[in-house]
Amino acid sequence: MPRIPIFKLGSSSDDNIPPALASYTPTLSLEGLTVGVDNLRHDVHLSPKFTDAARAHIARLIARHGDVEGLLAAEATPSAPRTAFLNKLTTVMKPTKSEASDFKSVLTELHVASLNRAKAENNVTIDLLARLAVIKFLRLELNSQFAQVLERGRMMLKSYEGVRQQKALEYRERVASFQVRKKIIQRKTGQDLFLLLRDIEKETLARMRRSRFGENDSEGHKLLINRLVLSEDGRDDYLCAEQYVMLGNWERDPDRFIRMREISCEFLRSLQIDLPDDDAELDPWLNAPENAHALVGGGTASESTPEGRSQKARLSAWVRLLEDQSVMEYVIASYEAVPLLAEYASRINPQQLKNALVDRAECSRVERLILEGGRLSANNLYAAVGRVASCRGGDRAKVAGRFLRDFLRYHRDVRRLEALNSALDSINLIGNAKLRELSKVNGTLYEFLLPEEQKPTEERALGHVIIKADIRDSSRLTRSLMDSGLNPASYFSLNFYDPVNKLLPKYGASKVFIEGDAVILALHEKEGEPGFAVSRACVLAREMVEIVRGYNELVTKVGLPPLELGVGIAYQEAAPLYLMDGEKRIMISEALNESDRLSSCNKRARKAMEPLGSPFHVYAFQTVSDADAGEAAEDFVMAFNLGGIRLSPAAFQKLRKEISLESITLQLPELWGSESFQLFRGLVTVDNDIFRKIVLRESRVAQVDPRNFTLQKWTEKSYYEVCSDPAIYEQLENEKAAAAARS
Repeated sequence: MPRIPIFKLGSSSDDNIPPALASYTPTLSLEGLTVGVDNLRHDVHLSPKFTDAARAHIARLIARHGDVEGLLAAEATPSAPRTAFLNKLTTVMKPTKSEASDFKSVLTELHVASLNRAKAENNVTIDLLARLAVIKFLRLELNSQFAQVLERGRMMLKSYEGVRQQKALEYRERVASFQVRKKIIQRKTGQDLFLLLRDIEKETLARMRRSRFGENDSEGHKLLINRLVLSEDGRDDYLCAEQYVMLGNWERDPDRFIRMREISCEFLRSLQIDLPDDDAELDPWLNAPENAHALVGGGTASESTPEGRSQKARLSAWVRLLEDQSVMEYVIASYEAVPLLAEYASRINPQQLKNALVDRAECSRVERLILEGGRLSANNLYAAVGRVASCRGGDRAKVAGRFLRDFLRYHRDVRRLEALNSALDSINLIGNAKLRELSKVNGTLYEFLLPEEQKPTEERALGHVIIKADIRDSSRLTRSLMDSGLNPASYFSLNFYDPVNKLLPKYGASKVFIEGDAVILALHEKEGEPGFAVSRACVLAREMVEIVRGYNELVTKVGLPPLELGVGIAYQEAAPLYLMDGEKRIMISEALNESDRLSSCNKRARKAMEPLGSPFHVYAFQTVSDADAGEAAEDFVMAFNLGGIRLSPAAFQKLRKEISLESITLQLPELWGSESFQLFRGLVTVDNDIFRKIVLRESRVAQVDPRNFTLQKWTEKSYYEVCSDPAIYEQLENEKAAAAARS
């Protein structure tokens, strides 16, 4: 499209008082909210009671605006009995006086609940998310319910086949008319819904939001009070004619939106004020309708003040620019066409009707279409053509000023609609039960329910502990039992799994899963609960080791092989994630992998350490070749864990926050005679009157020669053990008794 020549204003000082222009850029951000299971959009589940009420209300509005209420509620003849579907349909379609107020009450209640949740979490964006989700749902249902009402009408016609032919013909015409008028019906329904949303905002939500979050309203909430909010692109001719100005939509129309925007940009640049040259950068000024009055005084500028004379000069320049670009007649016609829509729109396209007021050939075509109906008169069309042709002087200036204001309002709302649509694309309305459960268990679902639908919410998980107890050489043990004619399944169950299961309620632990030769447990640290997950996990692990030790003493007496156990405890300061396998939840957590490493026992390390003459059962070694790998050497640490409990560094640090750890000194064997370890003791509350002691050991990783397992040096890296050997606790008690005796 060729560039429009800039029309410069006059140079008189009174004609050039710079206008004070406002600027505005619509923005809508959901930043800070958690993304859903697809890692792209925000998962939202809306109240089932609201969605059912909304569907019924939209269906009733569509039936009313489509003039098919009587058809859908029509009684079938005895020869064409009503189906259960039609009976249900008639019930839904029967209007009651309180339907609109009932739906308004449900909608208000839902928004109030979302606002209360936003206040509880001190995040107004949560309320904005709920409002957007409702708008997205209403948009989707406008199409869905239209299709369903149409299908219901067709089913109604089928019930009349072969009977009451005259009535069937009448109904068939009404269904056909309903289908043709789809855009009109959806627009009217959408505007009814918008007015309902606007009333709720003005009557309740705006004041409630101010009371909870102060006077500074969210920019995003301003975008919701937009006549275009329930339209996809904002280009509906009727809506624009009624609320803004009807611009051209056809490619040949000179007053299309993009063309009128270019003309408006050139007008702004003609003002000789500091504005960008690029049209795209002028958007903020075109988004401020108040600029129309600052520029041209609304089309009725007064000459009594210097500012008024400046506005009048700019108004004259604006009119001349519209005339030079051959769009002024179309601007006038866009307003004159509005009263004609109610009379002629059933037969004439709004754009065709507007163009008929300007173009003689188009007027003749429209005239023929009107007269072909036989029931309409073209007199009002002729009168409108005359008014467009006779619009001169001050009247043209008033229309031009009005057009600038209306165009800026439309421009602003189109940009608001674009920002709104972009935000709606980031919302995932979840209706599928499995997806909803998956999102919920992963803590990514935003549920907006009515108060009576809300269940007591589970406390939010702040962190979790994983305990993995791994049975050593389970394959060899299974083979040995089977060779002896024994049942390994019952052996493992009676001596390990069943006793462990009995401990879980005592410590508030849950079973994640059993791998056959290992059991994995979890303790969750929840909001509002005392944070003792790691300390309780340590005591639980001790009991598990003691149970296995006790059973081993019994089974070895009768010649059965003992169980050898290694336990790892890992902590993660976050809630675990889950994926769904049918109805089963499968945990995803870094702590699972870490607990696996902590419970493992390297075969080379075990061979070198046996027989173990130390009360410690956990060691960590780094080979010389691994040390050469630098920071990556952490992955090559050789673990020894035989009947021991190894604690992750994160779990140890968390334990220090949970309970008081006192440093102690005991005379115990040192590895290679030079091991420098630190011992700590603490007291863990298991129940109100039950306490258990724990002793922890902090030692450094030894660097060894892998060929003969000789010590090279002690590294700076530490590892941690929850001491499980009874000898340590006995010595601790003996020294305590001796100290008490000395005092």
